[in-house]
Amino acid sequence: MPDAQIPGRTTLHYVRHGEPDGEPLLLIQGLSGSHASWGETFLDALGAGLDLIAYDHRGIGTSASIDGPFKIADLAADAAGLLDALGLDSAHVVGISMGGMIAQELALAAPERVRTLTLGCTYPGGPGSQLTDQATVQRMIASFASGDPQVILRTSFEINVSAAYAATPGAWEAFRDTALAVQAPIPVLFEQLRATASHDAGARLGELTVPTLVVHGDVDAVLGVSNGELIARLVPDARLEILRGVGHLFWIEEPARSAALIRGHALAGAPAARQ
Repeated sequence: MPDAQIPGRTTLHYVRHGEPDGEPLLLIQGLSGSHASWGETFLDALGAGLDLIAYDHRGIGTSASIDGPFKIADLAADAAGLLDALGLDSAHVVGISMGGMIAQELALAAPERVRTLTLGCTYPGGPGSQLTDQATVQRMIASFASGDPQVILRTSFEINVSAAYAATPGAWEAFRDTALAVQAPIPVLFEQLRATASHDAGARLGELTVPTLVVHGDVDAVLGVSNGELIARLVPDARLEILRGVGHLFWIEEPARSAALIRGHALAGAPAARQ
């Protein structure tokens, strides 16, 4: 599990799965997420034919500590720097939630670096977009203020998944164990919250020409499905896949279907990306 030095920026911890000679696919996690948050079931289903690169944002796990406030554009520059450190001119890019905001900024700032783009359970900013409702935000903040990791994790679990999945035996325990595997300090989470609140790419998404897949659960309580629908309207020729009865963590609730959608999108775009 190596670290990548991003000159002048930070150091990011990353891991690789799948096939080393496959098409490179960069996985960008959301708020509080880490490389472990993708889950082995999803990664195993996704990996055939792909070289999967998952990393921890600045301040998460063993990636370098944060040294002040940052914006989504800063995290997008981190992602581009990771590609540089790995010797990759471009990659397929998958971003979920906050990671989807980062992926938007990466594709807008450096479209030549992005072979295909998948935006999952994310938010564009601008007119018509909807951030998390205040009641849910206050519930999250109250859990952070408790200082009790179990309260924080349980609240996060209940907010991020559908009620049906939350009732699945073993689902809570698996979520808890994954979250505890990599440290996500509360000050970093607050900085991530501030960064997401100021994200606004909506007016620029029409500039994207990269093949784009949008995936969203229709009972997402964190970033409602209307955001995915809006992104699909704003990005030229974007394909929208709505997962019925699924919450925010769609790749955890439906790993096989999510992997098939993302893998199919990336591999369908692979030949064109190499021309």
